[in-house]
Parts: sequence; structure tokens; C-alpha cells
Amino acid sequence: MADRETEGPSRQGATTAEDDGAGLAPLTKRDFEVLARFRFEIRRYLRFSEETARRNGLTPQQYQLMLALKGFPGREWATVRELADSLRLRHHSVVELVDRAQAQGLVERSAHPSDGRAVRVSLTPEGERVLTRLSALHRDELRRMDAILNVPVWHGTPQEGHESAP
Repeated sequence: MADRETEGPSRQGATTAEDDGAGLAPLTKRDFEVLARFRFEIRRYLRFSEETARRNGLTPQQYQLMLALKGFPGREWATVRELADSLRLRHHSVVELVDRAQAQGLVERSAHPSDGRAVRVSLTPEGERVLTRLSALHRDELRRMDAILNVPVWHGTPQEGHESAP
């Protein structure tokens, strides 16, 4: 299962004025350096996350699944479709991911009370324990990175109607 598998139309070949930078203030050498550093730090954090999950007996995708469940707004469970949307994965990929996590005792399925076609997925007590430990490690790493991982401040003036963002 590819962790970057997404649904929806491909944007390959489609460009807009925003995509090609038309109408935006030109970037300086310093802007490129800041953007490259920011991307490096994001990648470093993602590598930390992947390695931490693996050291704790999970795939990075299993950690992401558990985090999506615990962080789902307003309730302690989600449907497979909601998880697919949250994780930006195809429905069948999430089903496979839930199957593996369930086999490890991390999540459980239950009937949806009002939709016979849907299944509720929730964390088990073991899943909660593992997620709590891993998330504390992730929080601590983000705290260490706090001084480094800041959204870049652009030195050029953005044109009216455009936000300064990487």
C-alpha cells in the first residue's frame, strides 16, 4: 500500500497563475534558502516519525491511522470513508490498514448505529496506550524543533490578494 495514494483527478499538466508564480513578487536567494531549510526540517520530522513508529512495532501508516482516530473531531471513532479522507488514501487501502491494525489489537470495528453500510473504527485500550506513548515522543520532538520549524518569513512584498506562504 502506498502512503501517498490519493483519490481524485490528477493535477499533472494543469497550471494556474498561482502555480506558475505569475503576478507574485519574485523570490530572493535568501527566500530559496529559507524555503529549502524549512522543507528539510519538515522532512527531518517526518523521518523521525517514521523511525519512531517502526521502533515501536508499527508502520508509519498505522501510527497515522491511530492519530487520525484519536484526533477525529467530536468523537472517538471514525468510518473507513472518513479515515480515507483524513489520511488521503483510497478506501480499499484504509480497509487493509485497519485489517492489519486490528490484527495487532490496536483498533476495533463495530456496527454503525444509523448506517448499515458503514463501519465504525475505534482504538482499543492497547491502541490508546501505544498512541499515547508515540504521540508524547512526537510532541517532545516538535518542542525540540520549535526554534527551527517556523513558517518562513518572506523578504519580498507579496502582491495584493496573495498570502506569504511556502
